[in-house]
Amino acid sequence: MKIDFKKAFLLIICLLIPLTAGFIGSASTVKNIPTWYANLNKPFFSPPNWIFAPVWTILYIMMGTSLFLILLRQKTYFTHPIKVFLLHLIVNSFWSIAFFGMKNPGFGFFVIIVLWGIIYYLIKLFSKIDKRASNLLLPYLAWVSFASVLNLSIWILNK
Repeated sequence: MKIDFKKAFLLIICLLIPLTAGFIGSASTVKNIPTWYANLNKPFFSPPNWIFAPVWTILYIMMGTSLFLILLRQKTYFTHPIKVFLLHLIVNSFWSIAFFGMKNPGFGFFVIIVLWGIIYYLIKLFSKIDKRASNLLLPYLAWVSFASVLNLSIWILNK
């Protein structure tokens, strides 16, 4: 069995990029969950706090795998789809800062709607290059859809 170390290294980098974005966002989140977030009114469908970290970790790994599949098909790394991918990670991290760091569900809702739109666009872009990469982002879009409804509900319940 021959290992392609170049591809293995690229895969590791591709996984680390979204995981790093998640880590950046979690800096605002973790400290505010047991304090500010715990005291908010939440809708009946709000999942337990422990579910968020594993779900996001899986989603970040799927994002990284998607990025890897796209990069394997590209001749250069900084194409429009890759730039959109990186932009979406910035917006993803910024949602945590807006919602948890700034303790502002209203602004968080605005940011998550922008994020949803970028993810949708990213899926369309990736589908033209590699359908598998596009499909790997569908659970992410579903989760952000759910998170958008949760964010809106929290904003309404805590006005």
